[in-house]
Amino acid sequence: MIDKLEMFLVLARERHFGRAAEECGVTQPTLSAAIRQLEDQLGVILVSRGSRFQGLTPEGQRVLEWARRIVGDTRTMREEMRAARKGLSGHIRLAAVPTTLAMVPMLTAPFQEKHPDVTFSVLSTTSLQILALLENLEIDAGLTYLENEPLGRVTSVPLQVERYHLVTAAGTPLAERESVTWKEVSDVRLCLLTADMQNRRIVNQHFAEAGVVAKPTLESNSMIVLFSHVRTGRWASIMPFNVAKSFGFHEDIRMIPIVDPDARHTVGLVATHREPFTPLVSALLHEARTLGERNQVQ
Repeated sequence: MIDKLEMFLVLARERHFGRAAEECGVTQPTLSAAIRQLEDQLGVILVSRGSRFQGLTPEGQRVLEWARRIVGDTRTMREEMRAARKGLSGHIRLAAVPTTLAMVPMLTAPFQEKHPDVTFSVLSTTSLQILALLENLEIDAGLTYLENEPLGRVTSVPLQVERYHLVTAAGTPLAERESVTWKEVSDVRLCLLTADMQNRRIVNQHFAEAGVVAKPTLESNSMIVLFSHVRTGRWASIMPFNVAKSFGFHEDIRMIPIVDPDARHTVGLVATHREPFTPLVSALLHEARTLGERNQVQ
């Protein structure tokens, strides 16, 4: 039953029998047979089929919720028993919005020092995708904004408060100012994150509050790309102070606080709310709370 539910979760995510079979490491006929056996066991049709996958039935949608819960609990049980035998070990899958990537080592470095048998993988993605990945059990935790948009049923730990700065090259018109307004920044040649990023939606919101509209001439989902263009002297960008600082201070770069409004937003670690947490996630949440306390984030 557990193996079949695992396959059903992958099929629901991929929405394609061939891709789901490939991810599960089985043949397509084996996957199809497992889904039919699951349907026979439960006495309902889970998948609408024609010549190809056509979606889940209403019963399939309900079973999907149960499958996430059962598979999640099973993984937790297995990990807890492994930790009891061998100590904390395994792999943690993280996803982070681009503006929090510089914060990841603040978690992973002290965590791995305490638990050297734990490995990490880190994915850069959007805040909406992080919530989807958590729901589908594809990641263990994510780093994202906590206050700006609904998070759903997650456990969250505040890590840091962002304050926005104009990042520009020395010698540009606003480079020597001690502060600038959002209205003034709207007249600058900007490079910003793409519209699917929550950071960009936040930036757009503050421009709207100032009665102006951002018109960037370059967009990217990579902070490195943005910073590289700032260094040419032809563009400026808007970044949280801690993100800009992570690229290293250079004599040719200025970071100027943006005021009116002086916008601040909290970022943190989120994990799917469940009791009990897996030993790995529980330890990661503890490390996150330690970091948040060190940063004095309430």
